[in-house]
Amino acid sequence: MNATTDPRRNQLLAALPEAEWKRWQPQLEWADLPLGRVMYESGRPLNHVYFPTTAIVSLLYVMEDGSSAEIAVVGNEGIVGISLFMGGESTPSRAVVQSAGEGFRLKAASMKEEFNRAGPVMHLLLRYTQALITQMAQTAVCNRHHSLDQQLCRWLLLSLDRLEGTELVMTQELIANMLGVRREGVTEAALKLQKLGLIRYARGHIQVLDRAGLEGRTCECYDVVRKEYARLLPRLAAS
Repeated sequence: MNATTDPRRNQLLAALPEAEWKRWQPQLEWADLPLGRVMYESGRPLNHVYFPTTAIVSLLYVMEDGSSAEIAVVGNEGIVGISLFMGGESTPSRAVVQSAGEGFRLKAASMKEEFNRAGPVMHLLLRYTQALITQMAQTAVCNRHHSLDQQLCRWLLLSLDRLEGTELVMTQELIANMLGVRREGVTEAALKLQKLGLIRYARGHIQVLDRAGLEGRTCECYDVVRKEYARLLPRLAAS
């Protein structure tokens, strides 16, 4: 374990009862999560679950022609690899690091053993999974019914909620892949937000200048997701 990094910067780990935390702490392995790293591929069995601390991970569906669209984001509020403890062992989605940082991982066998105890960890992870499913469903609705700049606002706000700062390092191509649109569309939407003074966008860096303005411009989808996380995981929302 990297002594300079506190695993409990991940809010799920911070929410563990003391007995469970003491049992998990020696088993957690520090993980470097560089931009673009593929954490798991569609259909392949998972060997670990990951708890991001400073990274943000995108869950993507990839089509046969290589095009993709984001279905959810996971950061310091959550866990990557829910199919492992939900019994599926693998998933048709792909997990890719969208904002570089760090995290911790736990071996598959340890995760399954803990979940099968049917104690507080299981209940915490099930509530988190329900919140994640809400995010996935709302993303599908948003992509179908709302404008690209509204989708970009939602995406920026969800990412900000999972970061400690106000700046995202993202390539145009990666954002386009996340939203399932052409790069030209991302540029147009980002420049529109920049003209309004909400963000500064240049060379793969997005700095949020006016969060309240983004919240005013986005659709209701962001608030639906935020409220569901707060309802199901109140301790995480408070932290």
